[in-house]
Amino acid sequence: MHGILPLWKERGMTSHDCVFKVRKILRMKKVGHTGTLDPGVDGVLPICLGNATRLAEYITDAGKVYEAVISIGRSTTTEDAEGDTVEENVEDKHFSRKELEKVFEKLTGKITQVPPMFSAVKVNGRKLYEYARAGETVERPSREVMIYSIELLDNEDAYSGKEVTFSVRIHCGKGTYIRTLAVQIGELLGYPAHMAQLTRVMSGSYTREQCVTLAELQLLADEERLNEVIRPLETALSDFPQQEITEQNEKQVKNGMVLPMHPELVEHDKLVFVEQQKAVAVYVKHPSKKDQMKPEKMFPNID
Repeated sequence: MHGILPLWKERGMTSHDCVFKVRKILRMKKVGHTGTLDPGVDGVLPICLGNATRLAEYITDAGKVYEAVISIGRSTTTEDAEGDTVEENVEDKHFSRKELEKVFEKLTGKITQVPPMFSAVKVNGRKLYEYARAGETVERPSREVMIYSIELLDNEDAYSGKEVTFSVRIHCGKGTYIRTLAVQIGELLGYPAHMAQLTRVMSGSYTREQCVTLAELQLLADEERLNEVIRPLETALSDFPQQEITEQNEKQVKNGMVLPMHPELVEHDKLVFVEQQKAVAVYVKHPSKKDQMKPEKMFPNID
């Protein structure tokens, strides 16, 4: 069994829990997830099966869309609702929709984030949350992330109260911490803030509508209807240009040989060679040989 299973991860489970249960339901070992979702977060978690595990990094690197509830008025140790209160502002707050949208504009594009202490980012070989649980604080490296858009999900013209909440949809790139973004929104408004709730509604090309829960997956497995939900591994390559192999290059491509640079790689990072719509190999620019390309991923013949 080879392909992508768009799974809806429910709250309270880790991504590793999901992989373990999928292995059990499908009775197969070669299963991997495509980027950790915290236990308190639900949403789209594409699961790679069989040869599709080779593509996990592509899905992990692809853009994500989240729907979040941002709470203005209180910050926490974890930057989400799970943590202890660090700072609280109980005065009445007033800001308009236009003020919020101006804040969003400032946080759109390439921005810098410092990963939260309660995160899996490694510093000196240890995960930050291990330092945090031991009561230690270490200097955290900042990172650049891409925010494509932040959109309010209501029609309010003004917001007020001691603790103000609003829902947003965020389209972002790899490595973005939405809870840190919530804190950054609060800072620009002049108040402590945290992320009250988070749902991932899209990961790469996989959407909420395509997903099944673990219970639904079990039912489909029992009824031998898994083909209704497992998507071809080629769907993980849909963002890259495709080239049908020819009689002239079939042997070279299938043997993973270095080839002259294809024009598509001038504008794109990757080129997918296909045979009758089935992926054969993913080629990238050669790191040391100018005007040459080499395979990054190879796919054996599978039925």
